[in-house]
Amino acid sequence: MIKEFRLPDLGEGLTESEIVSWKVGVGDTVSLNQIIAEVETAKAVVELPSPFAGVITALHEQPGTVVEVGKPIVSFEVKDDAGNQPGPAAPTAAPTEAPAPKREPNLVGYGAVVESTGRPVRRQRNAPVVEPVETKPAETKAPVVEPVETEPAGTKPAGTNPAERPRSTPPVRKLARDLGVDLEKVAGTGPGGLITRDDVRNFVGGGDLPAAAQELAAQETAPQSAAARGDREVRTPIKGVRKFTAAAMVSSAFTAPHVTEFLTVDVTPAMELLARLKESKPFAGHKLTPLTLVAKAVLIALRRNPGLNAKWDEANQEIVQFNYVNLGIAAATPRGLTVPNIKDADRLTLVDLSSALAGLTDTARAGKGSPEDLSGGTISITNIGVFGIDAGTPILNPGEAAILAMGAVRKTPWEYQDQVALRQVMTLSLSFDHRLVDGEQGSRFLADVGALLADPAMAFAMA
Repeated sequence: MIKEFRLPDLGEGLTESEIVSWKVGVGDTVSLNQIIAEVETAKAVVELPSPFAGVITALHEQPGTVVEVGKPIVSFEVKDDAGNQPGPAAPTAAPTEAPAPKREPNLVGYGAVVESTGRPVRRQRNAPVVEPVETKPAETKAPVVEPVETEPAGTKPAGTNPAERPRSTPPVRKLARDLGVDLEKVAGTGPGGLITRDDVRNFVGGGDLPAAAQELAAQETAPQSAAARGDREVRTPIKGVRKFTAAAMVSSAFTAPHVTEFLTVDVTPAMELLARLKESKPFAGHKLTPLTLVAKAVLIALRRNPGLNAKWDEANQEIVQFNYVNLGIAAATPRGLTVPNIKDADRLTLVDLSSALAGLTDTARAGKGSPEDLSGGTISITNIGVFGIDAGTPILNPGEAAILAMGAVRKTPWEYQDQVALRQVMTLSLSFDHRLVDGEQGSRFLADVGALLADPAMAFAMA
């Protein structure tokens, strides 16, 4: 029988997604939960697992197309309930009851759920799609073919494991698609065999490509600026993360009354502590940065000022205070600004927090963050200091009451023990929603964060 797979809601009520690439083609045999496509939501690039085991009969959308949730994107030929591959259709009696509405598997998280064989399950009785498809003969019940690329038989290099997909990042895979390069033929020189952009460019230099791809490759390997090409302006479509971020920031700026306060702090003791921790055995192999200490200071300060770990519920006219902290970290990526968050960050030790921060930002910058990583934050930090900026007025992440911007750490003449000394100084900028956070609450919170960075021993007093 023929089954359609409709684009699911990949989290947070998103209404559309862009097809980035197909990992299968018409005629391919796929297994349950095999990755069949990459789609880009307004928040992340997500791998889409197959909800069925069967043969691909149609791909309804092309890469680069933005598809609305609920629209068919691929059709499968699957076995019937008795386990038989369908043959020529036979006349059947009219159904005695209306077909049940189609309900696609929920793919939020880790893919389609395998049906349990231990108890009966409800079968969905969907009418066949009215679309001419070629019925596959019984011989198609063969081992699953390679899910990543669809190539004629015999073109795979000997010894390639069909279950493995080349290790690379989404930007590298897009470059390879644009140049017509099969990543399975490219040797990765990055960490752990990761395929880099240079690996793709070097492979292109071999000349084993059509003329059109060679021309595109030449443009990629020797890029010209817009000015060099004589372009007077460059237009870039607003979509994906950039479109979502723009809408969210406009909504936040014109919905929540923002107040921003600034505090400049002598963080020399915190930087000295950071240097000692890096040399200590418990932190061996862990990435420690000023952000690590600022994040810990925020988590400790929230214990004394829980009103900033909240949100304004306009629909129910309520202030919702969270008894957990999902700490958001703003990350600049090639696809735009994202704010993944560390779940239950308030329960983590400093060692665990450092690991979580490193993993979260690396994942986000590689474009691999899931919608779950980017949803449910309760308060955020943005590190503008890495760009050499001292202070700013950050806009609230929608659904949060506060965001802290940490500026650059600079050696500055500073009053110290009644004398002027060269000290390491940082400016903190706190924006908060004045509907639910009063000036006193915001000021006390900011002062507590500053006190912890100026004297880390204060953590014992605030714990």
